[in-house]
Amino acid sequence: MTPTPPSAPSPSARPSLSYDLVTTLRPLLAAEASAEAHGCAADPGDIEQAVWLRLLEHLDAGGPPADPAAWLRAAVRDEAHRTRSTARRERPYAGEPADPRGGPEQRLLAADRHRTLYAAVRKLPGRCPRLMAALLSPKDLTYREIAGELGMSQGSLGPERSRCLGCLRRMLAQEVGTPDPWGKE
Repeated sequence: MTPTPPSAPSPSARPSLSYDLVTTLRPLLAAEASAEAHGCAADPGDIEQAVWLRLLEHLDAGGPPADPAAWLRAAVRDEAHRTRSTARRERPYAGEPADPRGGPEQRLLAADRHRTLYAAVRKLPGRCPRLMAALLSPKDLTYREIAGELGMSQGSLGPERSRCLGCLRRMLAQEVGTPDPWGKE
C-alpha cells in the first residue's frame, strides 16, 4: 500500500479568517486597551468590546484591514478619544433626576404618615391641637405670631409645646408600636 498524501482540509474544517485574526490580535488589543483606558477613565474591557465590534463591522463591510495591527491601534485610540469626549460632555445629576418627592410608593407612604400625624394632633387635649397646628403650619410662623394667635404669653409657649409633643409622642407610640431599647417589639 502506498501512503496517500495529506489532502487539504475541507472548507468547513479550515479555521475562518476572522477567527485567526481575533486570536492573533487578542493580546495586542488587550495591551492597547489597557494602556489607553487609564487616560480616558474607562474600563479596558469596554474599549476592547467596542473595538471588536468595529472590527466585525469592518470585516463585514470590506474584509480584513490591510495592516490589522495598525488598524487595531488606531481603532483603540479612536475609541479612547470618543470615550474622553463623551465624558467631558456628560454631566452628573445634581440630585435625583426625576421627581424629588420620590415615586408613587414614597408619596403614598408620606401622605399616610401625614394623615396619621394630623389625626393624632386633632385628638390632643386642651390647647395642644391649635398649638401643634400652628407649629406645623406651612406659613412658618414665629413664636411671637403663634403666641398672639393662641392668646398666650411667648414664654409659656416652649413648655406648652414640650408637653404637647410628649403627649403626641405617647399617642403615636401606641398606634405605631415602637420597639423597646433592645430591639424587641
